[in-house]
Amino acid sequence: KGKVAIITGGAGMLGYQYAEVLSDAGAHVVIVDINQERCDELATQITARNNVEALGLQGDISDENSVRLMLATIKQKFGRVDILINNAVARPKAYDKPFEEYPLDDWEYVMSVNVRGIFLCSKIVGSHMVSAESGVIINIGSTYGIVGNDLSIYDDPEGRAFPSAVYSASKGAVISLTKHLATYWAAKGVRVNCLSPGGVECGQSEGFIKKYNARTPLGRMAKKEDFKGAILFLCSDASSYMTGTNLVVDGGWTAW
Repeated sequence: KGKVAIITGGAGMLGYQYAEVLSDAGAHVVIVDINQERCDELATQITARNNVEALGLQGDISDENSVRLMLATIKQKFGRVDILINNAVARPKAYDKPFEEYPLDDWEYVMSVNVRGIFLCSKIVGSHMVSAESGVIINIGSTYGIVGNDLSIYDDPEGRAFPSAVYSASKGAVISLTKHLATYWAAKGVRVNCLSPGGVECGQSEGFIKKYNARTPLGRMAKKEDFKGAILFLCSDASSYMTGTNLVVDGGWTAW
């Protein structure tokens, strides 16, 4: 209650879920994304949920000046930052091309958001937290940052794109950076953890969903709401003895 939480990619499907649950718990949520109008619209909706003020803020997390301006604006508005959720992710047009055909420009673009963006946000916002001797950073990983792709579920006659090597590589980097920052800032009052979601059902073909469900011990893909409890736990004092952890919420996908 009363804490200030930044969510990058906050206008996305999962980012907005994180905004809802943190606002419900009493936090001032800052929705950061690339479209100011959309950010403002969602911030208004979040504020109306509980009459706890939220802020929408346009920002490019791959640009250092943009991230510094983001932090300055938030500090001017709320006077503090307690939580950073590094959730933003790049999705270029060639995202699902086979590895042998993957364009270098798209590889570097994805890395600039998925890895450089987390580096910049953590460096700039984390430095503020270090000065305050308090803060929580949550990086969003993925099951595909932990295990390889099961290509059999993508063999779908209805048409399903290949999984992306750059996505896996970037999410593996996110998990490793989490562990580094956790140990680096452990004595400074800043906790750093990772949340790795499983696949979320969001309009995939029936064939793909059926194969994914059969591959998952709990027998289904995630619902977009399934990560609210985990994100609230990681952001709150309920996880005060946790740092450097990758909390996997995947219906058991990585258990076999």
